[in-house]
Amino acid sequence: MSQPSEDPVVEPVARAVPRMPRPVVVYVRLVERLGRAVGVLAMVLTFVLAAILLEASVARLAFGTSHIWSVELAQFTMSAYYLLGGALSEQDGVHVRMDLFYSRLSPRGKLLMDCITAPLALVYLGFLFFGGIRSSIWAIENNQVNYTPWAPPMAPIKLIMTAGIGLMLLQQLAIFLKDLARLLGRAME
Repeated sequence: MSQPSEDPVVEPVARAVPRMPRPVVVYVRLVERLGRAVGVLAMVLTFVLAAILLEASVARLAFGTSHIWSVELAQFTMSAYYLLGGALSEQDGVHVRMDLFYSRLSPRGKLLMDCITAPLALVYLGFLFFGGIRSSIWAIENNQVNYTPWAPPMAPIKLIMTAGIGLMLLQQLAIFLKDLARLLGRAME
C-alpha cells in the first residue's frame, strides 16, 4: 500500500456571516449620513453664537447700549446647536452617559444592556417628537411669540427643536439596529 502524500495545509473554510436585511442596512447608512451632515452644519452655529455674544458685548461696552434680542437669540441659537447636533453626538458616542454599573459589564453585557434600554429611549424620544410636532403646529396656527420685550415668534425654534428630536429618534433607532445586528452576530455591510 502506498503512503498518502502529505496533505497540504488546508485552511479552514470561512463561515459566511449572515447579513441584516438590505432595508435595515440602507436605513442605518442614510440616517448616519443625514445625522452627520446636520451635525456638521449645527457646528457652524457655534460661530453664529459667538458673533451674537460678541456683538452684544461690543454694543454694551463700547457704545453703552444693550439690545433686547441678543440674550434670547443666543439662547435660541444654543438650543438649535445642541438639538441638531444630538444625532451626531449619539452616533460618535460622545454623549453624556449616566453610568452606575454599565462600565463594569463585559462587552457582551454592554451590548445586551444597550439592546434592552434602547427601546425605552425610543419611546421617550417618540413622546418628545410628537409633543414637539403638536407644539410647533400650535405655535404656527396661533402666531405664538415669546413673552419677552423682544417677542420673537416661537414657531421657528420649535420647528428646529422638533427636527433635532426627530433626527435623534432616527439615530437612536439606527444604533439599536446596529447593536441588535452585533448581538445576533449579523453583518451590517
